[in-house]
Amino acid sequence: MKNFSAFLSILSVCFMFNTVVAQDADLETDIEQLIAPNVIKQLRSVDTIPEYHSKENKLKLTGTIYQSDGVTPAKDVILFIEQPDEDGNFDLRKSGDERYVFHRSWVKTDANGQYTLYTFVPGGDRRYNQPQQIFPSIKAPATPKYMEDTLLFDNDPLLTQSCRKRMKKNGDTSRILKPQTEDGLLVAEYDIILKSDTMAMR
Repeated sequence: MKNFSAFLSILSVCFMFNTVVAQDADLETDIEQLIAPNVIKQLRSVDTIPEYHSKENKLKLTGTIYQSDGVTPAKDVILFIEQPDEDGNFDLRKSGDERYVFHRSWVKTDANGQYTLYTFVPGGDRRYNQPQQIFPSIKAPATPKYMEDTLLFDNDPLLTQSCRKRMKKNGDTSRILKPQTEDGLLVAEYDIILKSDTMAMR
């Protein structure tokens, strides 16, 4: 599905110099609906996205999630990601009456706040100026779920200089991933600082 603007939060669109959030209420991802409570208890700090082993540009995404103070590691935080395939298309599937993105995964941080996701570099879509993006959501214990800004890729030609300058001005460059090859595998580190309870509820 090429145009994903009606399905999820879109990138803070630098091309328009504005933050655009487009959601469909029927399709908005809800972690609690996707995972049964007994399954949440079984989540680990390491997981692999579907079809990972068949993808060419495999990516290890790893990092630490911190409490809102930016120092204390946050344990038992659920990090959920979904993304398009390597061609920039979202593989939408159905389970009962619900539609979902096939390329998705969940992890729950360990006692040190650490997580690792094995995924792949998604494609972009020049038709709609959609850069390569990974869509993360966060669910910390006893706080509402919220969507993080999309993760981008430093070598993406659709991530223009004007966009980078805009992000730098806003102090928003940490979400630009810069994968490095280690033992034949692309590895990118991404640390997250949890929003305060008040900010998460907005």
